[in-house]
Amino acid sequence: MRRHAAQFVRQITARHRLPLDYSVNSLRVVDFIVDGLRKGEPDRASVQPVLFGLGAYAGEVLVRRAGAEWVEFDADQRKLFGQSVGVRMPDGRVWNPLGKVVKRFEAGERESMRTLYLQLHGRMAPQAVCAQRSA
Repeated sequence: MRRHAAQFVRQITARHRLPLDYSVNSLRVVDFIVDGLRKGEPDRASVQPVLFGLGAYAGEVLVRRAGAEWVEFDADQRKLFGQSVGVRMPDGRVWNPLGKVVKRFEAGERESMRTLYLQLHGRMAPQAVCAQRSA
């Protein structure tokens, strides 16, 4: 998923000047892009590749900024989330950033990637994530 997120960022930023820098604030950009897709193209199937890329990017932000790790969901989690992968937080909770982006597309502003990040239980402090990556 990390490679997919990086490829998506390269492709979308080559065409548009978007600040997708894996920061927490860049999750606002994800919400903004999804809102634009909702206005311009109501058919989810036609924008699914972009939604998947945005979900991968958002998950990678959780990995880099909150200490999460990408995991493959087990059968029950796949059934619950409708996705095969997600992230596990340091406290063991799993989250579905791919599905959260789809929810933003379907439900609008009441679903937000940035708000999800700010409400995450079990995220590591930024200093701890940096120390973990250095070790």
